[in-house]
Amino acid sequence: MPASLFVFMGLIASGKSTLARGLAKQFSLPYFNTDVVRKELSGKMPESRQGSPLNQGIYTPEFTRMTYDALLGHARRELSGNQSVVLDGSYHKRSERERVAQCAAEWGASLFFILCQCDEEETARRLAMRARNPQAVSDGTWEIFQRQKESFEFPDELPGNSLIVFDTKGSAPQLLQKFVSILSESHAV
Repeated sequence: MPASLFVFMGLIASGKSTLARGLAKQFSLPYFNTDVVRKELSGKMPESRQGSPLNQGIYTPEFTRMTYDALLGHARRELSGNQSVVLDGSYHKRSERERVAQCAAEWGASLFFILCQCDEEETARRLAMRARNPQAVSDGTWEIFQRQKESFEFPDELPGNSLIVFDTKGSAPQLLQKFVSILSESHAV
């Protein structure tokens, strides 16, 4: 059976990291997150708060390119050994998604993009909780969410069999169970 590449995408605080980590843990899959990789590349601890506005500091387009390149490198390494892998980032640009699709095709991997979504009230609640959590890795704020929402390119280029749009409002265990059921029905896991 070919390896699978699971790409959790969406706006900040959409629940993608919680779901991605849960899937990776449940199936013992390697997991790579843009927030963690970005901070590793900069020599910072994952929990360190950077407070950099969008397009500054470790959030410049150049540093973002390095971050997504590093995630692709991790994916290639895992897929080359026929190991399924989980990537977690906004993937809000079509060009980033196309690069991931090309990577999956290179290795003959099944590709699943999971677009995580929730309403703005839930997003605001999650961002407020994250701001109080000293262990939180993301530097996302409401202002960044608003700007990201404006620039998000909906993944309408993806074929229906590789895109799962998933509402993440609810408890993490219930959401993971629901998501694994969806994957099981499509024979992805």
